Amino acid sequence: MSGIAPRLSAGPKAALPVVLFLLAGFAAPLVAVIGFSFMPPRTFGFGGQPTFENYVTIFDSTTYISLLWSLGLAAVTVIVLALICYPVAYGMVRVFGRWSALITLLFVIPLFVSENVRLYGWLLFFIKNGVLLGTIKSTFGLDLESFLFSRGIILFGMVYVYVPFMLFPLSLGISMVPNETREAAFDLGATRWQVFREVELPLSLPGLIIGCLLTFVLAVGAIAEAKVLGGQQIIPIAHDIEIAFTYAQNWPLGAALSVLLMLIVGAMVLLALRRFDLDSFLGRR
Repeated sequence: MSGIAPRLSAGPKAALPVVLFLLAGFAAPLVAVIGFSFMPPRTFGFGGQPTFENYVTIFDSTTYISLLWSLGLAAVTVIVLALICYPVAYGMVRVFGRWSALITLLFVIPLFVSENVRLYGWLLFFIKNGVLLGTIKSTFGLDLESFLFSRGIILFGMVYVYVPFMLFPLSLGISMVPNETREAAFDLGATRWQVFREVELPLSLPGLIIGCLLTFVLAVGAIAEAKVLGGQQIIPIAHDIEIAFTYAQNWPLGAALSVLLMLIVGAMVLLALRRFDLDSFLGRR
């Protein structure tokens, strides 16, 4: 027992570098942004009387509309990706078995190419007289209007960009379902639909939840899809934050927008985690 005590007391000391790194790299910037959101508008340092004017400005203007658009598009993106990726991940796990993780990694390869480059590729594909419409016009003589600069193409771009972030957790979650459990359900007389509903879906739910949360958090901050494919038909909240920090030179307003976005997204994520309780799904209790 005397030999164990020094090891236990050394635990906090060993974790001190990690704690300091998290404080310096994560907590400190957040505290700075939160503090700056209460500074007077168009100031560039901590000084003056703290004020709520920046938060009042957000709701007195139309900025909140950008926030609603970002949340709505992110939510729809998550739903569409869940409906698309679950069958794909399910088929990959069932067909390729233990090699499914390796096959899933192939979907990560596009992440090595800049998102803007990939989106400009789709721009050339959908543009008037581009790859798609130009081919249709030359082949069938149909002069169709471009799909670009619409809300639907923005959603398409977001779904395309965030496929890997939904597919990878889903494939891992589905692969966690034991074959013995599935076979036992069939032996007890369960139908194929009952096995999916009562066994496979609940046991793969952690992967689905993680994929949904990860995709939602990333999609809320999406900006390139609206700029490149949407022609700024919709102004996302990330664009307003960028404008506040750059062209408008109103850092406190940009900080207030960032804090508001963090609070809303953080509250939704915590609510989802509390509602679904990943610990119980993973069998930790």
